[in-house]
Amino acid sequence: MTSIKELIDRLYKEGDLVDESLVHIIENISEEDRTHLYAKALDKKNQFYQDTVYMRGLIEFTNYCKQNCDYCGIRGKNDKVDRYRLSKEAILHCCEEGHALGYRTFVLQGGEDPFYTDEVLVDLIESIKKSYPDSAITLSIGERSYESYEKLKKAGVDRYLLRHETASKSLYESLHPNMSFENRRRCLSDLKKLGYQVGAGFMVGLPGQTSADLAEDLRFLKTLEPEMIGIGPYIPHEETPLKGSTGGTVEQTLVMVALTRLMLPKALLPSTTAMGTLDPKGREKALKAGANVVMPNLSPTDVREKYELYKDKICTGDEAAHCRQCIEGRIKNAGFRVDMGRGDHVSIWGPSKASSLQIDW
Repeated sequence: MTSIKELIDRLYKEGDLVDESLVHIIENISEEDRTHLYAKALDKKNQFYQDTVYMRGLIEFTNYCKQNCDYCGIRGKNDKVDRYRLSKEAILHCCEEGHALGYRTFVLQGGEDPFYTDEVLVDLIESIKKSYPDSAITLSIGERSYESYEKLKKAGVDRYLLRHETASKSLYESLHPNMSFENRRRCLSDLKKLGYQVGAGFMVGLPGQTSADLAEDLRFLKTLEPEMIGIGPYIPHEETPLKGSTGGTVEQTLVMVALTRLMLPKALLPSTTAMGTLDPKGREKALKAGANVVMPNLSPTDVREKYELYKDKICTGDEAAHCRQCIEGRIKNAGFRVDMGRGDHVSIWGPSKASSLQIDW
């Protein structure tokens, strides 16, 4: 029988395995095999991005949401949430502060808030682009129409994050009341057609999730080929229908991050705040397993605790400058180099940057 180490080596070399082999790794990987997997994933990342870790400035600008995802702390039916929306001026101030700190990508994240019509968002995006033309804008605000995505792209949005959450139709529908599995995929397809750098991703350890479901997530990502992939552990929240459930672990998540790196070697993979929430060294561990993006928070400190997707989120009280310094120090101590630039996907670098990186090697 083929050993797990041999399967990992084959995945490293070929970039794919049959689903049965992926399930076998997920269910039977030993501590020794994990070490081997993380080393191969890190080596694969280094082939495209060297020792670079990209820093994005995260702005959580609204915690209103019309959806009611069973796992999410800001779901619309949670009446204990202290709701907020940042004004245009407040968002621009976050960008100003972030730009002064060196950030050249702003990630605007929020719930599915009907207040943010196309008109409101286009005005906001155009204002940011006018003030900071050297910076990339990423949006993460959920499901919208093709026409809406098209308007936002024309206004200047470069990237769009929309986790597929799970590639299992039955699991997706059990966790997302009044939402459509097919519409989620339609949105991702529309974003690809419109030329966004697209982000997908999933949670690890969801109630009812199986190893086969996780292998299906990898298969979906391999087919979609998103530029960005967010993978984090499920962390329960007490004000949701899933309160009291068992969450995912750092170890499970690291395996999925590393497998994703080997299957999609050029992807931009965030080391998520959720990893740092479960383990003080969680973000560093993810970087050593193939992740290459971190997103320090630029949101005003007085709203950070209100954007509570899960319990006990870290770094809610740190000022933006301190947050950047802290995470940059952690990245360097883990053996990586910080890049504050736009941090685009390797496929759109162009010949000049690609050739310079080849020379550096």
